[in-house]
Amino acid sequence: MMKNTAKHHESNAERAFKIFESAMDGAFKFQEKMLKSVDVFAKVDMSEINKTPKDLVMQIDKMKLYHYKSTVKNPNPIPVLIVYALMNKQYIMDIQQDKSFVKKLLDSGMDLYIIDWGRPGKEDRYLTTEDYILGYLGKAIDFILKTRNLPQINLLGKCQGGTFCAIYSSMYPEKIKNLVTVAAPFDFDIADGLLFKWGKHIDVDLLVEAHDGLLPGDFLSNTFIMLSPYNLSIGKYISIVNNFDDPKALGEFLRMEKWIFDAPDQAGENYRTWMKDLWQENKLMKGKFVLGGKKIDLKKITMPLLNVYGTKDNLIPASASIPLIDLVGSKDKENVSYPIGHAGIVASTLSQKEIAPKIASWIKDHSKG
Repeated sequence: MMKNTAKHHESNAERAFKIFESAMDGAFKFQEKMLKSVDVFAKVDMSEINKTPKDLVMQIDKMKLYHYKSTVKNPNPIPVLIVYALMNKQYIMDIQQDKSFVKKLLDSGMDLYIIDWGRPGKEDRYLTTEDYILGYLGKAIDFILKTRNLPQINLLGKCQGGTFCAIYSSMYPEKIKNLVTVAAPFDFDIADGLLFKWGKHIDVDLLVEAHDGLLPGDFLSNTFIMLSPYNLSIGKYISIVNNFDDPKALGEFLRMEKWIFDAPDQAGENYRTWMKDLWQENKLMKGKFVLGGKKIDLKKITMPLLNVYGTKDNLIPASASIPLIDLVGSKDKENVSYPIGHAGIVASTLSQKEIAPKIASWIKDHSKG
């Protein structure tokens, strides 16, 4: 019995040593990876962001209009104006060359313009939704029409930019050849999505006043993160540790992090209208939203419409985007869904392989005649 017990104890000791040895080996490998990561971090190319060549062709206040340099000999004759949301910077669509939505559209034959809304300061706190849609967006469209001697252009709006484009297109349908909306909200009275549930209970006036008319971009960034607190905060940082020695993976992670936390501040008056009239009262869906003294009727959108949305979008759920197809007066209209999230719809491998090519092909087909 004593002999067997000794062997048993010896076996336990050996097992414990192996566990210790394995743990130490893992620790040394992790230390080696961390040391190597210092060199990898130093070599991450952040210049990949917003890299596709373009020219500044117009500026009003802080809004800038850029025209991308064509990458094909004979681009589509009717240019496309890309309109992004105010809440984030538009360079997510050009985050890096192998995942650039913009570059893929250019390589697919599109002639592209894009709006950079700029970064509002205290002096911009009173900018209204009318200023953004009829002022900045409207003047950018008129500039392109005039300088290119064209009767119409194509509009492509992402997220809030898609809502803005739909509103504009309903007011000036004669200026828009085709309308493409991507992950854009139209029905705000939905049961899906924490953001839509929270939005119903925000005291918008108090929020705007508490920040002296200029809502901090950090407030919105943190709100979006709280939609999935583990995955968008703790989880992603734990996961990236495994890729500290991988320059490509680390570069993609850091570029996306820069974009997430680079949210501009928001003009309080526009935010007030956006949240109260649309998010809380759903006036656009009900046909009661008024802009520039005119009631917005989405049935006046008569040009061909392509409405693209992601089924894994936790920011703008598909149920907020889908209803647009029944609100418009267009005879030629199409809903297209992809199993992707809000950022990935314009910055992912799927976007490169399927989404951008689909949009480019659709625009080409609908720009003839």
